[in-house]
Amino acid sequence: MAAIEAVETDVPITPLCRSLGVSRAAVYRRRRPRAERPARSRTVSPRALTPAERQGVLDVLHSDRFVDAAPIEVHATLLEEGTYLCSPRSMYRILASNDEVRERRNQLRHPNHVKPELMATAPNQVWSWDITKLKGPRKWVYYYLYVMLDIFSRYVVGWMIAQSESGRLAQRLIEESCDKQSIEPGQLAIHADRGGPMISKGLGQLLADLGVEKSHSRPHVSNDNPFSESHFRTLKYRPAFPARFGSPEHAESVCRQLFPWYNDEHHHSGIGFLTPAAVHYGRADAVLDARHRTRLAAYAAHPERFINGAPRREQLPAAVWINPPAKTRHQNAPGSTIVRPDDPQVVHFSAVTSHWRARPRRRAASRSLSKCRDRLSHFP
Repeated sequence: MAAIEAVETDVPITPLCRSLGVSRAAVYRRRRPRAERPARSRTVSPRALTPAERQGVLDVLHSDRFVDAAPIEVHATLLEEGTYLCSPRSMYRILASNDEVRERRNQLRHPNHVKPELMATAPNQVWSWDITKLKGPRKWVYYYLYVMLDIFSRYVVGWMIAQSESGRLAQRLIEESCDKQSIEPGQLAIHADRGGPMISKGLGQLLADLGVEKSHSRPHVSNDNPFSESHFRTLKYRPAFPARFGSPEHAESVCRQLFPWYNDEHHHSGIGFLTPAAVHYGRADAVLDARHRTRLAAYAAHPERFINGAPRREQLPAAVWINPPAKTRHQNAPGSTIVRPDDPQVVHFSAVTSHWRARPRRRAASRSLSKCRDRLSHFP
């Protein structure tokens, strides 16, 4: 902008603005500030009511006869009596200008629920639990699977099969799981959604007695409990998981085979393809060291097959979040770092995002170019 002002006035301003990428309107606004512009007087419509007429309409609406009537009722009644003041919409405008239009009924006001933000840097710091339905032998018959999951190690610390959703059954599961894992007061936080058993009064009292912090998802937000949802998907996509269960005993026998497989044999992608039991009970470093030695031996035998150089030892996630304060490129991935809002990377990312959004034409052109490349790649 200063460069344009420094140029002689006889030079056309259009090519200057085009070369510098500046709007001509911005230059003109800079040359003539708002304080120096003449104030525009707003013209009054010839159809507008005079101040005396507006006050007369307001007096009629305030009268004892029409004080509790809607403007459309007042308008219809006066028309039948041979009087026309104004349209019903004008009555609403006059009332709104005097702050007399509001909702008379008691409206339900939904509170602003705070987004839960939980972090775990070791096992037995944050648990997530939920209940899923299992199809029974016929339609409308269901059994309920309660699962308690550690979000850092993905280890199932407790599960239960029941024929109903109950807060008392949930209390029993949580109490036995805490005893089995030797949870101390103030050590653990348990996260769940807002189902009936999760927000029951008895369960809240039990967590208070155990010294366990409780956390709940926001209403109608499924992303606040991602670990339990992902765990249920892993179980239900197993070939050994039947489409229907004949009885609660059948469901329990299947789960007695699935959960040992999940804890001791399943290699979870979120924890570096380690088993949840290895991470939960502190065997992860030994397993990662053994893997690293195997890779180093393979590299020594055939270094040309490792195009990225010598293999590096894998690392466990430094922290696992439910709703991290800032999204990372690889959340919950092995060796990932947690980017906080005050990190310079966040500022740089927001600046790049705004720069990209400010140029939709360039973005559309890049998309069309990428599509052309994809189409050309199919030809020899």
